[in-house]
Amino acid sequence: MKTLIRINPLDNVAVALQPLPKGTAVELDDLNLILKEDIMQGHKFALKDLKAGDSIIKYGNPIGHATADIEAGSWIHTHNLKTGLGELLTYTYNRNVSSLPEREPKYFQGYRRKDGRVGVRNEIWIIPTVGCVNNVATAIEKASQKYLSENIESIAAFPHPYGCSQMGDDQENTRQILADLINHPNAGGVLVLGLGCENSNIDVLKNYIGEYDEQRVRFLVAQESDDEILDGVQIVSELAAYASSFTREPIPAGELVIGMKCGGSDGLSGITANPTVGAFSDKLISMGGSTILTEVPEMFGAEVSLMNRCETEELFHQTVDLVNDFKNYFKSHNQTIYENPSPGNKKGGISSLEDKSLGCTQKSGSAPVKGVLSYGEPIKAKGLHLLSAPGNDLVASTALAASGAHIVLFTTGRGTPFASPVPTVKISTNNRLADKKKNWIDFNCGVMVEGTPLDWLSEELLNFVLEIASGRKSKSEEAGFHDMAIFKQGVTL
Repeated sequence: MKTLIRINPLDNVAVALQPLPKGTAVELDDLNLILKEDIMQGHKFALKDLKAGDSIIKYGNPIGHATADIEAGSWIHTHNLKTGLGELLTYTYNRNVSSLPEREPKYFQGYRRKDGRVGVRNEIWIIPTVGCVNNVATAIEKASQKYLSENIESIAAFPHPYGCSQMGDDQENTRQILADLINHPNAGGVLVLGLGCENSNIDVLKNYIGEYDEQRVRFLVAQESDDEILDGVQIVSELAAYASSFTREPIPAGELVIGMKCGGSDGLSGITANPTVGAFSDKLISMGGSTILTEVPEMFGAEVSLMNRCETEELFHQTVDLVNDFKNYFKSHNQTIYENPSPGNKKGGISSLEDKSLGCTQKSGSAPVKGVLSYGEPIKAKGLHLLSAPGNDLVASTALAASGAHIVLFTTGRGTPFASPVPTVKISTNNRLADKKKNWIDFNCGVMVEGTPLDWLSEELLNFVLEIASGRKSKSEEAGFHDMAIFKQGVTL
């Protein structure tokens, strides 16, 4: 069993795959050294003597610089490493795009909608236009559970605090995200529940929804109803009857759209789970499928690699704007651009935002970037896409669903029970988490430290995702969780 890893030959640090006690003799390539202190799993140690100001290299890239002299075999973390990130940067397009080989198609059992799109669930969604009717939506959800059947897999409300007293981009974000969810093919039927006097009322929202199937999407204005809960339950019964006409059928995996997100990362995230998701992404794209990578602030420090993988110069410039727009968002609120990683990240061994970002972007694999999506923009092309959204778990996962992801793959070294509007598969980076939180974790990549090959594990993940797409419930689905959060940037009236 490997006890440590030098991720890239250029690295001047190694990462402990198991806890390594002080005094451990390390033999790595042509290096021989003795650990000067205990090194926790996921944490780094120096492979050579470093001077204050020297770059710390991991993943073949700088993750910051030494703030003091560091002896070979010494622990490297936030106490002696500082980020090298600054403000806005100027980027040059150095195209580094490689095509992926085509793979034999695989299939899953999904739902083909009338408009030709594909869903992996046949659910009834209750979507409030405004927070004022959240409790009504929840009451309708509760009273409608009697309409669940073998073919109606869930009836879920998506409460949120917005839809009124918003201005500018915030109001547009709410309308666009709600419209995206109303149009999402995982919902076989949708009840749009309005109050009647809100800014984002049903008549306004219809302009964002566009053309829709009147049997699939129904509307209810609470102020116009004598008993909105009774009327809502009646509409759900009719939606359930309509949605029951859909049955699962074989569908090529190339029609899947998979969102990729990480949270509660640790020092193994960029070594086990994220590379596995990246290899999975390449395999799905090789079959004609699509993946979406988001959480832009966790691209800072790793963005150049993504920019150079853009298939065209136009996409390169869109990616530059994607990154710099988020940096300007931070600056406009007088916030430090590199205020990351979180306390949990640091405890797990991540020392700087570059350290986190270079691990985070491993989820993108090696495929060329085919599209750059603004917040709330639905995916239209095949292949790897970059999506504008923050790092917040609930907001980013909702954004992935809104852009068309059928399933979200969520890698984590710390664990979390949350869900999103679509099946959210939790992938652990380490065995300890997978063993401890079996009610949260769906798939374990911690076995890589025991020698499980990346190619085999990513193939297992591909097969697991096809099972989820065919109806197998994720752990958060088994718990009955459905979460939704919308990005708020500005003023509330």
